[in-house]
Amino acid sequence: MSSQHLSQSFAPDHATPPGDLLQEYLEHLGISARELARRCGRSGKLIAEIVSGKAPLEPATALQLERVLDVPAAVWSNMEAAYRLHQARAAETDDLADSYDWANGFPLAALAERGYLSRQADKASQVRELLKFFGVGSVKACEDRIDELLMVDYRTSPSFDNDQWSLAAWLRIGERRASEIVCQDYDRDAFLAALKEIRGLTLGAFKDTLPVIVTNCAAAGVAVVVEPALPKIRVSGISRWLTPRKGLIQQTLRYKSDDHFWFTFFHECAHLLLHSRKSIFIDMLRGAGSAGPKEEAEANTWAADFLIPSAAMRAFRLGFTGTEAEVRSFARTLGIAPGIVVGQLQHEKIIAHSALNKLKVFHSEGGDG
Repeated sequence: MSSQHLSQSFAPDHATPPGDLLQEYLEHLGISARELARRCGRSGKLIAEIVSGKAPLEPATALQLERVLDVPAAVWSNMEAAYRLHQARAAETDDLADSYDWANGFPLAALAERGYLSRQADKASQVRELLKFFGVGSVKACEDRIDELLMVDYRTSPSFDNDQWSLAAWLRIGERRASEIVCQDYDRDAFLAALKEIRGLTLGAFKDTLPVIVTNCAAAGVAVVVEPALPKIRVSGISRWLTPRKGLIQQTLRYKSDDHFWFTFFHECAHLLLHSRKSIFIDMLRGAGSAGPKEEAEANTWAADFLIPSAAMRAFRLGFTGTEAEVRSFARTLGIAPGIVVGQLQHEKIIAHSALNKLKVFHSEGGDG
């Protein structure tokens, strides 16, 4: 075996400890570890421990071996790094496998169906992929990240009926999808102008209007994502700040009507416009969300008034006799979908929740957002 041949062709593709190669050289040269140590100017004990894999091969030793054995220092250093990485990965695999029960609390199958996880066979790989999905390096870091995502003590609230792991995963999907939406820096005036234009889109088909909503809001610094709910969560929408210059509105479509979608959308917009950038506002299909009563009332009032000015609604109610034609005519003067008027009338208990629902447009949960 020639040192020239090894120096030119050696390219380790597995985690062989550098001591194995060093032993080959000792046998080829017919010298002892003590003699190699003498030539390198190192202790015999150190070289013996490198050969046995007990001691790491440091860069200074690699440089010395380069001169003595004519094998590039990079070869020794790369072998050492690959071997130590392999050892660390093996140890980590055992630890991750022990965390599988924790990871199995997340909706792994649903995340795999949506392409965020691959269907790995072994438990450690499933945990590893879940950590990668959340963009963290350890289970502890993931738990901290989840606390950051939720930012709300919903566990003590019976109205906040969500599985924490599914909710955190759904929020993380929103983050990931929002990262793919190129947004301008947030501009409040531009956002309000975009919302005025979007209000008129309520008359259009959802599949046609959603891309326009995304584009117009992105131009004002807000990413809009429609993502179907994951199992065991009852969220209708959330609003939050990803950075001081980029907001996010994320909604579901759980077999809800157009009035529900639009009211939720403008409700989330109100949170961005009116409330703290340090909070995540999580709104439910039924019951209270994560915001306080004052913030929820303000967002509700702003959304309702933006869609149907309160003065116009009061005037309409005075002469309203409950007919479909009246609703259609009023919606036409406002430039909005009649289903939104129906939703407001039902919410204010002017009509029954079963009345005039044929004026609403129903969407199944989904959409490519």
